[in-house]
Amino acid sequence: MQRIALFEDETSRQFAPLTLLRPVFELVCGHGPLRERLMRDCRDAEWGALIREELAEVYAEEHPQLAVNDPQWLSQAPTLLINGRWLADPQMVGNIDPQSVGVIDDTPVVLVLHPDEVPLLESQPIGTAISQLAATRQAVPVDGVLLQYPWNLIEHNCEQLIADFSRRVTRPIKANIDPRVAILGSDADVYIHPTADLDPYVVIDARKGPVWIDEGAQLQAFTRVEGPCFIGRESQLFRANVKAGTTIGPVCRVGGEIEECILHSHANKYHDGFLGHGYVCPWVNLGALTTNSDLKNDYSAVKVPLSGVSIDSGSKKVGCFIGDHAKTAIGSFLNTGTSVGAMSLVLPAGELLPKHIPPFSRIWHGNPETLSLEGLEAGIATARIAMSRRDVELTPALERLLRHAYRATANERTVAADRLAARTARTTVRN
Repeated sequence: MQRIALFEDETSRQFAPLTLLRPVFELVCGHGPLRERLMRDCRDAEWGALIREELAEVYAEEHPQLAVNDPQWLSQAPTLLINGRWLADPQMVGNIDPQSVGVIDDTPVVLVLHPDEVPLLESQPIGTAISQLAATRQAVPVDGVLLQYPWNLIEHNCEQLIADFSRRVTRPIKANIDPRVAILGSDADVYIHPTADLDPYVVIDARKGPVWIDEGAQLQAFTRVEGPCFIGRESQLFRANVKAGTTIGPVCRVGGEIEECILHSHANKYHDGFLGHGYVCPWVNLGALTTNSDLKNDYSAVKVPLSGVSIDSGSKKVGCFIGDHAKTAIGSFLNTGTSVGAMSLVLPAGELLPKHIPPFSRIWHGNPETLSLEGLEAGIATARIAMSRRDVELTPALERLLRHAYRATANERTVAADRLAARTARTTVRN
């Protein structure tokens, strides 16, 4: 039986704010995260994960079938290690020679770990240990994409949606579909689960790419979905205009216009407003008319503040990246390339909001304020209520992770506040 373990390297931290509460290989691109895609194609494998220690308790609780950070499991037999940032064809997995290491741009992405090498992983960071092991093997270039930053997920989502659709065993399903539902393009490019519910006057446009509508999904009348696109389990679309290149994960509520976005799962964008070229984490609620910009007026490349550090994306179309449990109030306007941290509260002031909103902070009249411990308690209480409305429990392990994340991101909030104070002082002097 094949044994596979996904691992995170140090670059995984560059996916902030999306990876604060999850491993990088749980980020979604196409029909789902890398782990689910591999497990679907490698059904007979035993699975493990090597992740940041602070995530281990929650991740093991959520995925009891995986051996998480378990050296004893790794010591039992040779194990194929796969870089969690590698966006690859699952059929390539397992073709690596045990004496080789698959690389992309000199970065190890796949190699076989032998039981006698396990102690090396325990003595230092995973990425460092993997690099040392890779140096003892023959490097072999492999195909696929090695993701570097959050916007790479958006850049490759269209092609991944097409690839995922073609790999999954499907047949066109139109049973129980109202004849007033319009399907444009070939039936072979549309999959509608028998339990999905489509109202009359829904339009499914598969002329430029396939559309997958999963079990229990509900599409209200006058919703238009353009492929390539994925609508996840039990998600609901309310008169939505969904453009090509969009993934809507399980149990989301979506209205308004959405273009080339990824909604991870359990995200609410019920009302009108535009969301483009962005990634929204679970338990985010976007208030009515929340809108983001995804293109600068001068068409120049967009810079994104990841953990407060501005990074040039090299792309002209970049929207927003919103961490878990963040909430925007009515009429929030997010600038091009905005990063919104986990459990932050966005209260608009009738103008574009700061591009960097740190985790566990509140934006009030454009000024970020750190959530106090009392505010953190209130945020956790609100998260517990929001999750219970979808029959999901905020477990004690997850609560401990949220408190750890609050402490770990304290410096990011301090730096953001100091930067704003300095900017305000300069403005005052000029005036």
